[in-house]
Amino acid sequence: MAQTLGFTVWLTGMSGTGKSTMAAYIAARLRQVDRNVEILDENELGNELWQGLGDSKDERMTIVRRLGYVAGVLTRNNVAVLVPCVSPYKAGREDNRRTIGRYIEVYVDCPTEKLIERDSTGRYKKALGGEIPNFIGITEPYEPPASAEVVIHSDQESVEEGAAKIFQSLLDLGYVTTEELKIITGKKMKAQPPTQVEVTRVSSAKPPKAGKVVKAVVKAAAKADKGPKASSKGAKARPAARAARVAKPTKAGKKASASKRKAR
Repeated sequence: MAQTLGFTVWLTGMSGTGKSTMAAYIAARLRQVDRNVEILDENELGNELWQGLGDSKDERMTIVRRLGYVAGVLTRNNVAVLVPCVSPYKAGREDNRRTIGRYIEVYVDCPTEKLIERDSTGRYKKALGGEIPNFIGITEPYEPPASAEVVIHSDQESVEEGAAKIFQSLLDLGYVTTEELKIITGKKMKAQPPTQVEVTRVSSAKPPKAGKVVKAVVKAAAKADKGPKASSKGAKARPAARAARVAKPTKAGKKASASKRKAR
């Protein structure tokens, strides 16, 4: 039986935390060792995968489900998949963990105040002013992972430091080899024994099914929407990690939403 080399690295976190930058960095280094790599960036695939969808909770769940479907197909066809996506709801992320199997979750964390301070797009300012409704972290909450394999504090750690954590996790789970990482990092890295949480995850994950590479990713992703809705079981949080933080709507965001409703 052919060995499965694919895996998915799901990078979740609020807008502007550095998920896309981290994904690009990891992808470039995996290509150094001749890995097949694809980046599924939610900011670049909107027209192809969810044109016409809004930003309600159900619609955001649909976006995460479609990205997860495509990532799963690529993973079981020996592709290293990197998915930088806000994906604010635990249930959607946990559903993808179960269906993809070879999966690690990376929580790219940064205090909301820092994100507002360094925002170059002006989106946080517009959200605070009520110009952008349903903005995650301002008027809508972000649900951080309870026990992600990797937590990166992008306001304190460099891209290189964050990437080293991801590579260590990939090595620990056997998704990359020590030889590959010696080429990538320039030093020999040693796998660490998995924690009890990781052992439970691996034993309960569904093995990836064999399948053919999709000829039309968009069509395949659309079909995935006809499947069962996200399970409520995924919403049950594990004991919260110390680094996890619930990004609640800010006071300014609540005022913006209230003033907008009055205007209506």
